[in-house]
Amino acid sequence: MTTGSLLPAGIPDALALTLTLGDAIDIFVFSVRDGFVQVSAFVAVTVLVFSYVQYRTGGRIVTYLQENEHVQPLAGALLGLTPGCGGAIIAMPLYIRGTVSFGTVIAALAATAGDSAFVILALAPEAAAYAYGLAFVSAVLFGYAVDRYGLGVARVDRAVGRIGRPVTDGGFATKNVADGGPSIPDFEMDAHGHSHPARTGRTPRSGVRGQWDRLVHRLTPALTAFSHVVHVVWWVVAFAGLAAGVLYLARGAPDVPFAFAPTFFGLFTAAGLFGTTASFYLHFVGSEFIGEGQAGRIRDDFESAYETFQHAAMETSMVTVWVIVAYLLYEYAIVISGVEIAALAAAAGVLAPIGGALLGLVPGCAPQIVFAHVYAEGGLPFSALTANAVSQDGDALFPLMAIDMKAAIVATIYTTIPALVVGVTLHYAWPYSQFGFGVL
Repeated sequence: MTTGSLLPAGIPDALALTLTLGDAIDIFVFSVRDGFVQVSAFVAVTVLVFSYVQYRTGGRIVTYLQENEHVQPLAGALLGLTPGCGGAIIAMPLYIRGTVSFGTVIAALAATAGDSAFVILALAPEAAAYAYGLAFVSAVLFGYAVDRYGLGVARVDRAVGRIGRPVTDGGFATKNVADGGPSIPDFEMDAHGHSHPARTGRTPRSGVRGQWDRLVHRLTPALTAFSHVVHVVWWVVAFAGLAAGVLYLARGAPDVPFAFAPTFFGLFTAAGLFGTTASFYLHFVGSEFIGEGQAGRIRDDFESAYETFQHAAMETSMVTVWVIVAYLLYEYAIVISGVEIAALAAAAGVLAPIGGALLGLVPGCAPQIVFAHVYAEGGLPFSALTANAVSQDGDALFPLMAIDMKAAIVATIYTTIPALVVGVTLHYAWPYSQFGFGVL
């Protein structure tokens, strides 16, 4: 790739309101294809590894962390350091349950580079080593500081004079959701042993919507069976996409033309298109019939290996949806506006690392993935990349937001503080904080 964009070859970087229908379709199809192979296939393996470890250990790792409080922030940073969001996501339910400290959450979120790590590791490995090394060190130090000085949610409550008890107090003796937590809807178990919000008291709908509900009810057995088939096929495609992604990186991330043939280009194209299509089905339809399908609610244990694979597929499908959406928004915005991000960053000076840190306040991985692509194409300084690596929380923030919004807001603000310090310091003091450092 030669630009910060995912545009197919032959489409100029700036068409400034001259986007044709054909160009729009090309951008859509290329983004849909490339997003799965370049990101989702790697995410799937990462989430699967963590889920399988949970399944095989049966919770012993959790017990060790609970009994050894002094290693919790370090363990959180190590979880966050692994590429993808799977490691950091694991720390969130542990905190909500009161197993680990708030400092552990901060360390995990500050150390994680989310799914953008795959981009930087592939296209700028030297920059990744420095950036993620600095993120890890700052994550550990800040995580221990939060626990040492009691800078948890309760401390923030007292500082702003708010009334009400937080879900957790930010220390080692955390309060779980059941003790003063938010009101959580009752859950009921379906025929497959999975929990869903209870429907007690719901009256049947009438009219067209009622007819639709009855049709879905009649089709539930068929849709359940079909969703299981899609899940199995999804993994076949995911491993094919992983092979295509590894070959893609080994070849230096070249432009890949569309092809349907028994070649590398054909494998890349087929895996990307089918993988994204299956991901959208699992996220929007399949999650209603198999698995819990709730993004970010990674479980402590699994009843079987199949359930472990199923959970990893649902998590990755959610990531795929948001990655594709972000890629499309970015591509169309660049084409329509004609804005050159590289030129803006070059003129920004110290505002570049500040902007990178503030971008990390946005939950999810998609904006950060685009940011990483821009860096890999020489459009951002190293200080901005590092600040973003420390600040971004990836998809790991979503489970915390769902259960304890207050803690999530405090956490994402906290991770921005070391990001600003590290980014601005690099801008003024680091001799390699220039554009293109470490890019292949």
